[in-house]
Amino acid sequence: MSPRFRFPLARLALSVLSRAKLAVLGFQEYVVLSARGSVALFTRPRYVDDVLAQMDGLGVGSLSIVILTGMFTGMVLALQSAASLDVFGARPYVGRLVCVSMVRELGPVLTALMVTGRVGSGMAAELGSMVVTQQIDALRVLGTDPLRKLVAPRIAAAVVMVPILTVLSDAVGIFGAGLIGIFNLKLSWQYYWRTVGQALAINDLIMGLTKPIVFGFILASVGCYMGLTTKGGTQGVGVSTTRSVVAASVMILVSDFFMTKVLLLLFPVT
Repeated sequence: MSPRFRFPLARLALSVLSRAKLAVLGFQEYVVLSARGSVALFTRPRYVDDVLAQMDGLGVGSLSIVILTGMFTGMVLALQSAASLDVFGARPYVGRLVCVSMVRELGPVLTALMVTGRVGSGMAAELGSMVVTQQIDALRVLGTDPLRKLVAPRIAAAVVMVPILTVLSDAVGIFGAGLIGIFNLKLSWQYYWRTVGQALAINDLIMGLTKPIVFGFILASVGCYMGLTTKGGTQGVGVSTTRSVVAASVMILVSDFFMTKVLLLLFPVT
């Protein structure tokens, strides 16, 4: 190979290696921050007021968007599943399909993505603003651990509230599908809820409540990490906010695949 092409390829290889090294270092810092923030939940001092404030902002503040998302997801799922099941003459099983789909998969994932877009980005923006205005340094000067004061309450609130929001999303989604089943698909109200009750098993509940706990931890930890590692002034705050939503969303989808594989082995569909 001539030197004309050798050196550009060498620079490209060095650039790729440098980016890979930065990515590995960033992931290592994220793991350390997440671990320290989680350990801080079980040690003193505990900032209970901050945890309650974060639970209010994350849970109550996200209630409307989660309910709307769950309702229309269930309604659309009922319409689409009915169109497919009609081919086999199985329209009465719409309730069973909607129930399993919402509880096992769509409810946890869509709720986590909605909360990530609303709250995860807010965490990154808030903490990033505190970094660029040197409020984090002021906390350290005053003897307050930023991880214990800022990160731990957000992780605790997300781990608690995301499963609760997921349950509400599942409930309104199944209810919305029931409305479509009655008024559009001409199904019996009693029969719809009977099929829903028959479809819902303990394995479905375990899977549907395990995923939101992990998703809540991911969206809170990623938002806090992106915020605390903000650089470049106010422009860096915008970059950190965007990166937090993208990174948390991708991690939620990737972790959903692997958790589904594991949970299906441990708790198969009955």
